[in-house]
Amino acid sequence: MLASLFLLQAAIPRPEMTLTGTFRSRRLTESSGVVVSRAHVGILWTHNDSGDGPYLYATDLHGTDRGAVRVTGAKNVDWEDLSRGPCPDAPGECIYIGDTGDNLQDHRSVTIYAVPEPQPPTGPADTLRATPPARALRFRYPDGPRDVEAMFVSPRDSAIYLISKGRNSPVRLYRLPRSAWSAVKTVRAELLQRLSIIPDRSSGRLVTDATIRRDGALVAVRTYTEIYFFIPRPGGRLSPIGPVCPITGLERQGEAIDFLDDSTFVLTSEADFFGRGTIHTVRCAH
Repeated sequence: MLASLFLLQAAIPRPEMTLTGTFRSRRLTESSGVVVSRAHVGILWTHNDSGDGPYLYATDLHGTDRGAVRVTGAKNVDWEDLSRGPCPDAPGECIYIGDTGDNLQDHRSVTIYAVPEPQPPTGPADTLRATPPARALRFRYPDGPRDVEAMFVSPRDSAIYLISKGRNSPVRLYRLPRSAWSAVKTVRAELLQRLSIIPDRSSGRLVTDATIRRDGALVAVRTYTEIYFFIPRPGGRLSPIGPVCPITGLERQGEAIDFLDDSTFVLTSEADFFGRGTIHTVRCAH
């Protein structure tokens, strides 16, 4: 069975992959999450992994340094992902920030922040902008600490979905309903299912990000070397739909993904040997 699966994947056509730019901001060295702005045409939002302050960096497909915005009231313990979705308790769209990295899997709880999408800075010298105070949702997993780098917010029910990396256990899908934002204490995420992605460190099959299409009808989950596709079902469970999209060798350590349009993705990576992260567009044979 496994041999047949590998042969099937080997026969999948390579996707259309285009290097569009490298990050020009010297501050931006570990792009772990990316969001394509809908409010500001051409703008991408990204952030650094742990070791930076609570900043959102504005750029574009060419990697232009558009400046940074400080997220008021937030801390960057180990930011791993950005998502876009309906604001938790107000009209309009918010950017969701997943402070969910946990390499040692020893955090008793982790945090997601939500903030209305800010106005982009005017350029790299525009360093004083800050968002309104971010909403914070503190939660834990029902089966113990998990290292999670992938998150998406459903446009259909405004729930947050989180996918474990698969570092030392199967890849699992968790859910936080919109009502969780009204809690005053740490809440518990719901375990929905084990996903059909078999972790494999040697091949780079560890989940690093996820995104949902604007209509809520398709979810893409990326690893370092592949993109998997799923159809959301009632209740939030995901059904796999093939084929897998291979991206081996595209980036040195690529982690982030978002839909640029309904059939094209934006992928970003941490810094390469020359010190700059890359930005690619990818169209999969799907």
